[in-house]
Amino acid sequence: MKILRSPRIAIALGAFVVFLLALLGGSMTGPAIAARLAEQAAPAIAEAGGGSSVEAHFTSPNGLPSRHPVLTGAEDLDDGTRARIARAVAAIPGVGGISWEDGTVLSEASARAQNPLHCQEDVQALLRARSIRFEEGSSRIDAASSPLVAEVAQSLRPCLGSIIAITGHTDNSGTAAGNMELSRERAFAVQQALVNQGIPEDGLRARGVGSSMPVEGLDPADPANRRIEFTVVETEPIMPTPVDTPAPR
Repeated sequence: MKILRSPRIAIALGAFVVFLLALLGGSMTGPAIAARLAEQAAPAIAEAGGGSSVEAHFTSPNGLPSRHPVLTGAEDLDDGTRARIARAVAAIPGVGGISWEDGTVLSEASARAQNPLHCQEDVQALLRARSIRFEEGSSRIDAASSPLVAEVAQSLRPCLGSIIAITGHTDNSGTAAGNMELSRERAFAVQQALVNQGIPEDGLRARGVGSSMPVEGLDPADPANRRIEFTVVETEPIMPTPVDTPAPR
């Protein structure tokens, strides 16, 4: 047909086909992604103080699935709790900007302003009472420490997008080279365990320092120096793409 020989018409038709394909792809994957995000948001909201009254609705004003949830049910909550809930939902991988039913929005600037050190403090509080233990002379995490690793992962979730350093330490028994290697292997073992718990590997940095940094006030030979420490060293919040604006693959 002669009409298709016109470059402008051919380009316009091609663009229209691409648009239809993008729209079709979004309609097929959007509901599943929105449902998954809503499922993950419920426990995050409960843990942040919203109980079962606050809900995250991953739907745009025109009724389409969206990565940008509207939070409802916080009429009786104070501003601090509302902010904590919004940030907990925003920390879920794949979630975009957060807004409340009353129009309050957690902007990108607000998300960046949060103090990432609260994750570090939460983890340190866990590890003050308990330690991630390993099989003797090995980098294999003791099975009894699996629940603690899961709790550490949960405490780190609000700061996903940050760079989190995992540092392995030993006491000074054994050779310096052996201690260095063991501490490094144990740090990497914890890193892998956190990845298995859903923490993105690209945000974790594992290293070992052997017995070179004993706990202040402890004898270097004290077994309490055998430990794993976590430090938030950088903050770069994840800014995902909306479901209703399909991104190129």
